[in-house]
Amino acid sequence: MTIDSHTGLVLEGGGMRGVFTAGALDYLMDNDIRFPYTIGVSAGACNGLSYASRQRGRAKICNIDLLDKYHYIGVKYFFTKRSIMDFDLIFDAFPTRIIPYDYDTYFGSPERFVMVTSNCRTGEANYFEEKHDPVRLLNICRASCSLPFVCPISYVDDEPMLDGGICDAIPIRKAIADGFERNVIVLTRNKGYRKDEAEKSVPWFMYRKYPALRESLRIKNKHYNETLDFVEKLEEEGKAIVIRPEKPLVVDRIEQDVEKLTGLYNEGYECARKALMI
Repeated sequence: MTIDSHTGLVLEGGGMRGVFTAGALDYLMDNDIRFPYTIGVSAGACNGLSYASRQRGRAKICNIDLLDKYHYIGVKYFFTKRSIMDFDLIFDAFPTRIIPYDYDTYFGSPERFVMVTSNCRTGEANYFEEKHDPVRLLNICRASCSLPFVCPISYVDDEPMLDGGICDAIPIRKAIADGFERNVIVLTRNKGYRKDEAEKSVPWFMYRKYPALRESLRIKNKHYNETLDFVEKLEEEGKAIVIRPEKPLVVDRIEQDVEKLTGLYNEGYECARKALMI
């Protein structure tokens, strides 16, 4: 498959497993591989923003170096911020002060960047692009990364939102619908991985105001597996290049082991090199 101006880039989420994506994106930047269209979910949206602003290494610093320095993941944040992560640090102090985000480059780029959220009220995926307002841009990314059960609901344009992975964890169909039939897809699980499809009821006291969201949470594993089947079909047909880990991961969604995270980042870089052979 030829990568050209008609090829899209699709970035899965996965929490701290997203350091694999950070490695793959740094490989793309090192080889000046750009796409007219990128769509990312959750950690894929967060890491993809640094790719969209052409800040090579920024995602690695945020996910590994600054995690080691600030320890921004932990149960302690439930008591002060009702979240498993210090989102105020990640989405305020980081981009504005600690490792400034290059808004000028991002806003000035003609390339499209789409972020996926899950609308709590409708139980459906919402897709956002923002090339003017820094505050709204970070609100969208924060919503896309707001994991269910362990992060509070975020709001975009006064709509309640959670992690985009609930409703569209691998937004390949959206990329195709937007006109990109050929795509490079970065996954954060090895080939053949599938989730347990046994439906698990959401506790009665969780998201009682949002029945559509509860239903989406109930069936999300089934939808995820169906999308993986579709991705593998596209790969077989030569319509997709898939960059994925080569073996099952030892890194979990809220991993804090810097050595493991660094190894996964390096694996992402190497897997991108092998997949694209540049």
